[in-house]
Amino acid sequence: MYRPRRSAASEAEKSDSERWLVSYADYMTLLFALFVVLYSMANMEREQFKALQDTISKVFVATEKTGTGIQGQSVQPDIHPQSDFELYGSGLEDATGPTLLADNSKLEQIDSTKLGSPLVGMQKDINRALRTLIESGLAKVTLDEDWLTVELNSGLLFGSGSARSNSSASAVITELTAILKQTNNFLRVRGYTDSVPIRTEQFPSNWELSVARAASIVRLLEELGIEPERMAIEGYGQYSPFADNATAQGRSQNRKVVIALSKYAYEAVVVETPEAAEPETAAEQAAEAAAAQEQQQIRVIRLPHGGIRITTRPPEPGEEEPPIEQEQ
Repeated sequence: MYRPRRSAASEAEKSDSERWLVSYADYMTLLFALFVVLYSMANMEREQFKALQDTISKVFVATEKTGTGIQGQSVQPDIHPQSDFELYGSGLEDATGPTLLADNSKLEQIDSTKLGSPLVGMQKDINRALRTLIESGLAKVTLDEDWLTVELNSGLLFGSGSARSNSSASAVITELTAILKQTNNFLRVRGYTDSVPIRTEQFPSNWELSVARAASIVRLLEELGIEPERMAIEGYGQYSPFADNATAQGRSQNRKVVIALSKYAYEAVVVETPEAAEPETAAEQAAEAAAAQEQQQIRVIRLPHGGIRITTRPPEPGEEEPPIEQEQ
């Protein structure tokens, strides 16, 4: 059977046309290797991230421990019954810490021992005593957590630009003193002025005027029987206004003296005086005089080798001495 023979040119052309398959196979092999490497790296990072996440979670998640307080339980009530763990993760879980104190009873007892008379009761008494002044706007009584303040208009107590208390001031302070004598609370007398400047020889500025007015009320309280150890003076001048200084009414409200009563009490310090020594008897005085005279006696002792010793020490019993010359 006759078969046509292929020419060498056709064989060479066919081999050249299929040569690209080699490069394509190499390219696909490289792509396969690349994707394998990427996939393995992705799995490795996921495992490392999972391990890191587990480690961090163990740090922030609270473990159950038995406390050392009352029956191993926390003293404070659980004010957060619902947890936000699902929303924010384990970072918001409360970590266990040291056991708290059982309660604040000891601290409350310490504070209660230093408390003075109740401020509420004094407020009622002062409101009753100054009712007319309060209704006319010349006085004001306020109460907060720590202080009971009695605001008195300066026009009721002093003349314009003066720190000398008038007769009405004596009447008002006398009414207050009758109430304050029944208590032992600390007192703070505070002086305030308006923003109108003052420049006199006695009061170069509103600082001096506010302090002088507060001191005048303190002296009046002391004269009426209030212990000076309970009181203190504060002067604010024009720098702590209660109202706007732009109006006459505001300036009038800013000129005042405030008597502030603290909730804490003054505790007098008892100083123990040493007991007086008993007077000495005549015999004891004579013995001391003889001993002093004996100590002052000068003795000249001649030593065996020709030297001398001068002393005021009396000879001891049984002591043998060289010849002695005594001088007075």
